[in-house]
Amino acid sequence: MFKRILQAGLVALLICNTALLVLLVGERFGWFPRDGTAAQVRRFRRTVETVERRYVEPQAATPEKLTTSALAEMVRRLDPHSEFLERKDYAKVQSDLKAEFGGIGVQIELRDEKVVVIAPIAGTPGDRAGILRGDRIAKVDGEILAAPVLRSAVDRLRGKPGTKVRVGIERTGTGGNQELEIELVREIIKVETIRAVSQAAPGIGYIQLTQFTERTGEEFTEALAKLEAQGMQALVLDLRNNPGGLLGAAVDVVSPFFRAGELAVYTQGRDAGSRSELRARGTGRPRAYPIAVLVNSGSASAAEIVTGALHDTRRAVIVGERTFGKGSVQTLVPLEDGEALRLTTARYYTPGGQVIHGVGIEPDVVLPVSAEDDRKLGIQRLRDDLSSPTEFKERFDFEPIADRQLEAAVDVLHGLLAYTTTATPRVGAAPAIP
Repeated sequence: MFKRILQAGLVALLICNTALLVLLVGERFGWFPRDGTAAQVRRFRRTVETVERRYVEPQAATPEKLTTSALAEMVRRLDPHSEFLERKDYAKVQSDLKAEFGGIGVQIELRDEKVVVIAPIAGTPGDRAGILRGDRIAKVDGEILAAPVLRSAVDRLRGKPGTKVRVGIERTGTGGNQELEIELVREIIKVETIRAVSQAAPGIGYIQLTQFTERTGEEFTEALAKLEAQGMQALVLDLRNNPGGLLGAAVDVVSPFFRAGELAVYTQGRDAGSRSELRARGTGRPRAYPIAVLVNSGSASAAEIVTGALHDTRRAVIVGERTFGKGSVQTLVPLEDGEALRLTTARYYTPGGQVIHGVGIEPDVVLPVSAEDDRKLGIQRLRDDLSSPTEFKERFDFEPIADRQLEAAVDVLHGLLAYTTTATPRVGAAPAIP
């Protein structure tokens, strides 16, 4: 009995060895179709082994270092937002999601291999120091940013509140390129999402949203109620230099103007079945008064989602400049051994199917403002407590300037109000925009 079992085992082993030999020989001579991924893995392995054997500094060419570098560069080349996270980086990301941190208060993006400021967050050290949208961050504390530059910039700009950091800025303006170094003191960044709730003109309300956080929806609804109690008939929603934030907060902001269940935004991944829709939440009867949305190139992400939703459904006229064009979804994908990928897995689309990413939203009324005027207007919005022009000039060394974009939005709303007096829309319906 034992002899027969042994013979059967030997026969099975012989068959397996023969099959393996046939596979190896067949692969060598091209008898079988090759799997593309397997072929590229072999190509990668041969390269790593060659570098490991022959590179002049063996301590820099270990298999672990070579593989990590290759993975990081591979993912980085997909797009500016995808990233391979080593163990320490992934642990830091998880920690940052749970803890407060000190920073200078600017939203940054990687464009053409440069770290570019999307917008300074209102009231933060970066905003008070005069950092502008479009500024390029080249150095931190006198040192050039190392690759990956976006991760390097984030890590080095953050730090313990109360500590100083020197930021090297490259700025392009009408006078040519400038190189600046600005010293700032890090602070806990606590964003005030609604900075202004006022009357832009009789009957025309004004709300400035600086970012989208967990409380934005609730605060926005309260601001609407306050203005409506004052007799508001039309609204200016100012999203200029709003770098975005939480997707859910963007849906909360459009919900007061939408019917319950109406499509606000959707995401689409690589597969047809990966579409995910976000719909407005029921908030009672939708508001139907005319809206003008102010945007510029510092309006990004969630700000663009709100703009696109209101525009595509003909609920708002958009005034200002083309928005930034940040409309991609990043997902953290854990890997083995504590590593992870931050990977772009989908794009955002407006209700009408317009892609946001890399394109932005073109206003109905295009009215560009120079970077210098944008800086002045930003200071004016922050310091509306200085009502005296003389006092303002003594403090900031320039006289207050007119906000031409806001004035244009008010003019548009006056026109729409005049139009709707003769063609009043149904209650709860979007106003027709001629």
